[in-house]
Amino acid sequence: MTADANASTASGSGPGSTPDAKAPGTPSALPPPSSAGTSASKPGLTNEEARNRLDKVGPNAMPDATTHPLRGALEKFWAPVPWMLEAAIVLEVLLGKYLEAGIIALLLVFNAGLGLLQESRAQATLAALKSKLALNASVKRDGVWKTVPAAELAPGDLVKLSLGGVVAADVTLTSGEVLLDQSMLTGESVPIEAGAGVQTYAGALVRRGEAEAQVNATGPRTKFGRTAELIRTAHAVSSQQTAVLRLVRNLAILNGGVIVLLVAYSWHLKMPVGDIIPLVLTAILASIPVALPATFTLASALGAQALAKLGVLPTRLSAVDEAASMVVLCADKTGTLTQNALTVTTVSPMKGFDEPHVLALAALASSDGGEDPVDGAIRAAAKAKPVSDAPKLVKFEAFDPAKKMSEANVTNAAGSAQRIVKGAFAVVSALAAPSTAAIAAAKYLEDRGFRVLAVAVGSATAMKLAGLIALSDPPRDDSASLVSELRDLGVRTVMVTGDAPQTAAIVAKAVGMDGAVCPPGPIPDAVNPDQFAVYAGVLPEDKYNLVKAFQKGGHTVGMCGDGANDAPALRQAQMGIAVSTATDVAKSAAGMVLTEPGLAGIVAAVKEGRITFQRILSYTLNSITKKTMQVLFLAIGLVMTGHAILTPILMVVIMITGDFLGMALTTDNVRPSPAPNAWRIGNLTIAGLIMGLGELLFCTAVFAFGAYRLGLTVSALQTLAFVTIVFGNQATNYTNRERRHLWSSRPSTWLLFSSVADVLIASALAIFGLAMAPLSAWLVASVLAAAAAFATLLDLVKVPVFRRLKIT
Repeated sequence: MTADANASTASGSGPGSTPDAKAPGTPSALPPPSSAGTSASKPGLTNEEARNRLDKVGPNAMPDATTHPLRGALEKFWAPVPWMLEAAIVLEVLLGKYLEAGIIALLLVFNAGLGLLQESRAQATLAALKSKLALNASVKRDGVWKTVPAAELAPGDLVKLSLGGVVAADVTLTSGEVLLDQSMLTGESVPIEAGAGVQTYAGALVRRGEAEAQVNATGPRTKFGRTAELIRTAHAVSSQQTAVLRLVRNLAILNGGVIVLLVAYSWHLKMPVGDIIPLVLTAILASIPVALPATFTLASALGAQALAKLGVLPTRLSAVDEAASMVVLCADKTGTLTQNALTVTTVSPMKGFDEPHVLALAALASSDGGEDPVDGAIRAAAKAKPVSDAPKLVKFEAFDPAKKMSEANVTNAAGSAQRIVKGAFAVVSALAAPSTAAIAAAKYLEDRGFRVLAVAVGSATAMKLAGLIALSDPPRDDSASLVSELRDLGVRTVMVTGDAPQTAAIVAKAVGMDGAVCPPGPIPDAVNPDQFAVYAGVLPEDKYNLVKAFQKGGHTVGMCGDGANDAPALRQAQMGIAVSTATDVAKSAAGMVLTEPGLAGIVAAVKEGRITFQRILSYTLNSITKKTMQVLFLAIGLVMTGHAILTPILMVVIMITGDFLGMALTTDNVRPSPAPNAWRIGNLTIAGLIMGLGELLFCTAVFAFGAYRLGLTVSALQTLAFVTIVFGNQATNYTNRERRHLWSSRPSTWLLFSSVADVLIASALAIFGLAMAPLSAWLVASVLAAAAAFATLLDLVKVPVFRRLKIT
């Protein structure tokens, strides 16, 4: 090869180049090596040239982009709920209420500690990607072959690809022949034969042969590196985060307006500033859903624990809740819906031969103990159907990419010498007598996506076609049932693969995925999950873009895969799922990892996710009900008495006993919905307001009875307001937890225990006058009985309200 030809290859204009290799400013734009020569004697770069290029483009490694752990922890204190708690702490300190400030600070730290469990896995994914790159490479420098760290490779270097090695950079082959496994990046289950002019990528495995190649791109500019960058930048805001933000926003708008009116009315009453500030602080504390983020985390953690027992390991807790909302699952074909193992699917013997003898002949012309998956599949099939009169092997010649066949010299049972040939149908059939039946059989099998090989046997001058062998990567046994069960749960499954459209369509039909195949080309920006059942011939960027396109349409997307080529889409999807045979890269990028063979874990994740969702939904409804009622009750109490009816310390006690003991709802017995769930914050807010107004009527009635009928003092009324809120909150706990009538299902043991504890704590504090004025035991018991009656009445209102607002 001349220097000009060498420059052409290095710049990406030679055979097998990609558009990426031509981009201005990329390593491919660097000058060619200084020396010329033929392809068989290329000297490669000099050490000085390599150093200059490394200085210009950097090492053949991905840059470190780790985030400091302290920064990640501090970010947990920068969100709407922490802001409200932090404001309350500042007010308490200004008032000299250091005990109350300390308690609120502990609640803040508790929330942040649990929130850290949901930390991103992006850095772990990048670390796994780095570990997949070859550690060393054989490179020619100054005309001498040497072994150097892969990080020292530069664009233009001449490298050697050998059996069992990992390609260390994006390269174009200049000489030799190799069998390459690129499934990690392309999704192709069958290795490809590669010769001079063919481009391959960093991370590909050399299954057979030896070749020389010239480096086109290194580090983050390789196809492997671009995959890593996609993973780093991939991000989907979880529906949990969105729900919390919208809920806090709605509560802040509503309760903020009430607090402004409280201040205005207090000013109108000419209350001292020293009394107004504690009132405002109490109202702020009453409006904070302090345990809401922690409850989301705890519910998801309990769901993750249940899934772990079923062979599903969540790596991001938010994925448990997202499983409930998933409406479309993008499933990779190779290794996900299929077994990722070539298998002999069909044997078509020609006249005079049977299936076992065709396999026996093919096995003799196959390598024994090598890494060629085709030969391994044929030998396994032949072993399963042995014959007693198989010929005896004399000499074996391995597969020759130039001839597209392998062959063996054997001696048959009669002692005659024979030649066996196995390879591409067009090549092998040309060595034997023409057969229209064989041509028709080969076309039939190829049209169905099979890889077809022909086997011929006979003397060197009189070969006879023995039969055809069709190989494929068969579907997993449970794939069809998985697709069917997910369909029954309201989840549509689509296939997304780098394999050929014809092969993908056949597998899709076999597993029950009916629908059209997306035309080749870029993924449309506005695509609906119902438009196509199969997306074939896609690259990692295409899978990533497809997930984003579905998300743009408002869909919660699941992505199931096993290879590095799936990692960006696994990271972008709300629910990324790596199968048990997945690479470390895929497992790190996914939100869930299946630890058991098969795909039944996905169905389990959807069902458990919907249980988790219902528990979180119950707590969210309770938060809206309580927080709106408490602030409005403070306002009504101020109007009725001219005083604050709760002190900040009483509100802190309500927060601890109510909000945190109420987290027992994360263990409740719930009924999962038959269809995907969705966060309808608007409807939830309306439902919570209606339930809150019901509780407000109850609290106001009890308070009015104590003020006007019993003539209680202001301090006693504060205690009465405290126990009324606690008991009223317990009543709405049980009405909100069940979408049907409250007696339709049994509460969990932990929920019952937390309710008893809450009632006993509040009753003891009120009766013994701890941190408040004492009340008589009969009055406390009467309020509790009234709360039980109130729950029954409110439940009659709840059922039609929830049905109308589609709270299911």
